[in-house]
Amino acid sequence: QLKDISLATGEVLRWKGTDGMEIEGVLIKPVGYEKGKKYPLLVNVHGGPAGIHTRNFALDYVYPSHVFAGEGYAVLKSNPRGSGGYGEKFRKANVRDWGEGDYNDIMAGVDYLIKEGIADENKLGIMGWSYGGYMTSRVITKTHRFKAASVGAAVTNGISFAGQTDIPEFMAYYFGAWPWEDLTVYVDHFAMFHAKGVTTPTIIQHGEADLRVPLPQGQELYLALKKQNVPVEFVTYPREPHGLQEPKHLKDAMMRNLKWFNKWILGKEVKTASKASE
Repeated sequence: QLKDISLATGEVLRWKGTDGMEIEGVLIKPVGYEKGKKYPLLVNVHGGPAGIHTRNFALDYVYPSHVFAGEGYAVLKSNPRGSGGYGEKFRKANVRDWGEGDYNDIMAGVDYLIKEGIADENKLGIMGWSYGGYMTSRVITKTHRFKAASVGAAVTNGISFAGQTDIPEFMAYYFGAWPWEDLTVYVDHFAMFHAKGVTTPTIIQHGEADLRVPLPQGQELYLALKKQNVPVEFVTYPREPHGLQEPKHLKDAMMRNLKWFNKWILGKEVKTASKASE
């Protein structure tokens, strides 16, 4: 089935964060890549935050790297500080620092690819699920450089999240306090408290039965963007927990992401696969 399909190639990249820490990631090059030609770049942020991207052939959940590569995108699958697989010090380097050092690591990788002449700085997109969704929501509050974003099952408000999730100790571990003990650290690090001024066209995807990151987290971000007239779509998937499981929903989410990035970055339309509510 694959013999007549042109696949992308992947390679491990390393770059320096703003504080000199070495950061690693995987670059999926577009099908038919030509050295010296600039390509639109999509950044894929993994979940966790202790997840990790590796150099393997992966479907990449609802962000199908090889499909994007076939459309002419380069895809950077970054492993910012806090990722697993690099030792305890690296793993703990984002404690009480979500959306800051890890954000800088990701942007340093983007800048590296721009400097290398691979990425077109005017055609950037970003996406991620769970912690990757958190980071995507935070990125669009910190920069206008991305032309489109896809936010999946994201923690957008750490204060309300602590009382909604099935793992309430999670935020207290990472931030060293409950919201009522240290309000400032929560306000400083979550998208909902910095949403004013966001302009990036954003699609939000969320499972309706998500107990890990409950649906109101996506609803809060949607309201903030909608009230500011930001181009935004909010897609909810019935019966689905934190990770989408039903094949038709997975396919629908993939197609919607492809359509969203193609529309806002490449300026072309792609027909969606199905109605998510079916």
